[in-house]
Amino acid sequence: MSRAFVFPFVFCLFFSAAQHAQSLSSTIVDSVSKKPVPYATVQLNNKGMITNEEGKFKFLLKDRIAASDSLFISCIGYESIGKPISAFTDSLIYLKPKAIELQEVIVSNKNYEPKEIIELVEENIEKNYNTGLSKKRLFLRETYQNNIIKTNYEIKKSTIDAFNKNFLDSVIQTIPKNNVYYTEMLGDLYVSDDAETQKLDLIKASELYDKSKDLDIEMLEKKFNKIAKENIKTDSYFKIKSGLFGTKVDAEDIGDVFKEEVDSTDVAALNKHIEEEKKNKEERREFFLEYKRKTLGNLFQNLPIFKDSDYNVIYKPRRYELTLENHTYIGDQAVYVIRFVPDGSPEFEGVLYINSDDFALIRMDFENTKPLRDFKLLGISVNEYLAKGSILFDKGPDQKYYLRYYNIIKGVRAGIKRPLTIIEKNKHVKGRRKQNELALKIDASFGNINRYELVVFDEESINSGQFEAFKEKTGVLPTYMPDYDPNFWKGYDIIEPNQAIKEFTSEVQSEH
Repeated sequence: MSRAFVFPFVFCLFFSAAQHAQSLSSTIVDSVSKKPVPYATVQLNNKGMITNEEGKFKFLLKDRIAASDSLFISCIGYESIGKPISAFTDSLIYLKPKAIELQEVIVSNKNYEPKEIIELVEENIEKNYNTGLSKKRLFLRETYQNNIIKTNYEIKKSTIDAFNKNFLDSVIQTIPKNNVYYTEMLGDLYVSDDAETQKLDLIKASELYDKSKDLDIEMLEKKFNKIAKENIKTDSYFKIKSGLFGTKVDAEDIGDVFKEEVDSTDVAALNKHIEEEKKNKEERREFFLEYKRKTLGNLFQNLPIFKDSDYNVIYKPRRYELTLENHTYIGDQAVYVIRFVPDGSPEFEGVLYINSDDFALIRMDFENTKPLRDFKLLGISVNEYLAKGSILFDKGPDQKYYLRYYNIIKGVRAGIKRPLTIIEKNKHVKGRRKQNELALKIDASFGNINRYELVVFDEESINSGQFEAFKEKTGVLPTYMPDYDPNFWKGYDIIEPNQAIKEFTSEVQSEH
């Protein structure tokens, strides 16, 4: 039986068996190519959803619906569908590509040049978009994929026998070569015109990763601490040099090398340890909330409808080569398709989809044409080689356009190829202050691919009093999951996870 719940008899069985929140899900595909249709808008009883990159969507049904209720589906370049749920009789929903007849597009509008269209988009920004105070119910999924490209090193000198090649090899072997980390959050973002002053009300959050691939910092600390206690004096200080540069570090600043373990029989020490753990947990909550707020602020601040956006084609069209590539449709509304390519310093190229009636930007696809940053100095390198994604706006009941979906993938490579020397010194020892030395030559490189996927479900305008009245609370930490749990977000609307997330399983099961 299909999980899509689109057969009429399934609906009868479905609603007779359940009284509260259930779901409606399906997959949308191209009727010609049979490929999934990503980022299609699906509406049910004025409630909107976006399909993921696999064409899948899921509605949370908090209220009873009837088989006669209509499902509306639209996507740029396809004929829209609007019909009762009972009319969908397959687990797949097919969208038919819409034929383009240029005479239909150019009816009342004059034959604009691409630059004129972009200028009209800028002129109508204030009319078309709500850029004032608002409250947005949103869902953010972040994916971090890390891989180690190489970890080569050569010991030039070590006066501590324990700091040898076998020890350093054992440390490197504990570092996972490939790892993936997912985090998701649902919340209400109180948006102002300044990303620094925005507020976030976290509702629920999760993190999905394999703890067995975590770098065991505690184990490494114990290894280093044991060697340090046996070979390094407590009143030493250290000189850390890398090439021409050096810095001084006191022993008390290098961590808990000389810290004694907490004695469980010492009640005062144990209570102090418990209080420190509580404080650390509260600090983690504050950090998590602040990190998510800043991530969302950066995404919203960089929308192409703002002047300071990295995707500045609307406000600086002269810096791009613009081509009116085609016309298409979203539903029955004609849309201009304009390709932009940098003519000089801008780093992005892509495609703009612009409503031919009100000149609102409704979608932007973009990709960098050159590294956003390519830094190399004294053996340190950072290359931000990838930044591509899509931004979609949707018209609300007030005829204003709102952000509906934001997807961006970023890729970074970093490397270090430098000498590194750590020298222990002690001014309280007679003779030479130099006690020990570890000298290495390091050649290592790393790669990260990060993805941010943001869906805005609902948005309402608020006044300054409502904005000021809301006070942030730091009560939410992400729930750890070693495996994907389809029930974690039960009762909440989110964008459907892709197959890779659904199939994620830790190699070694870890306790919650």
